[in-house]
Parts: sequence; C-alpha cells; structure tokens
Amino acid sequence: MVFLTTQLWLRSRVTDRYWRVQEVLKHARHFRGRKNRCYSLAVRAVIRAFVNCTKSRRLKKRNMRTLWINRITAASQEHGLKYSALVGSLIKCQVELNRKVLADLAIYEPKTFKSLAALAKRRREEGFVAALGDGKEPEGVFSRVVHYH
Repeated sequence: MVFLTTQLWLRSRVTDRYWRVQEVLKHARHFRGRKNRCYSLAVRAVIRAFVNCTKSRRLKKRNMRTLWINRITAASQEHGLKYSALVGSLIKCQVELNRKVLADLAIYEPKTFKSLAALAKRRREEGFVAALGDGKEPEGVFSRVVHYH
C-alpha cells in the first residue's frame, strides 16, 4: 500500500481513539486555559460552542430582520410615513420587495426609495386606481400592473 503523506501513513498505524481526540482538540485549539489541552474539558467546551453556534445562526436571522426594519422605519419617517403604512401600502400596490431589499434601497438608492414612498403615500391617500393615476408611475418605479381596457 502506498501512502502519499506521512499523516496518512500515521493514520494507518495509530488507533482510532487518537484521531477522535485530535478532532475534538482541533476545534478547541483557540480556547483559553486547560480547555484547549485536556480532552475531558475540551469535549464539554466544544459541544457547548457548537450548541451556541446553532442558536446564534437563528439569532442572526432575527437580528438582521430587526436591523432592516429599523432602517426602513428611519427612511420612511424621512418621507412622512410610518413603517407599517409604507409596507402595507406597497403590498396593496403589488410591489413585492422584501425587507432586505427595501433596507438596501433606503441606504444605497435613496431616490428609488423616495419614489416608492411617494407611491405608497399616494396609495394610502387615494386608493389603488388613483395611485396609478394616468397609468404612469412615479419616476424610478417599474411595475407589472396589468391595465385592462
């Protein structure tokens, strides 16, 4: 049998238990104190770290959604609308942009967000038919509303 590396050769010579221990210690290398050297302490620390990692992935989604909502709220208040009024009016106008995209528009494309806010404000004041007016959307807004004649 030909081994390409010394690590593969060693792996065939040393017990499986050694490799299991090394796998745990590899994940614990950056921990402080004895947790990165003693196997029994490292196992507990690594399991706890993996559990926290799993929880944090869910928390990250929640935190990002909160951040997007805060950004949209701040931008919509600049244009004289509340967050709920803006989002509700955009949904009624069949503008299907999620919170992430709206937040990015508020930061990087303020003119586009302003036109969306104007559309939402008109929808809120006059209703859907009046929001379209003569069939022309405000500048910067592209919609796929079907006009029936």
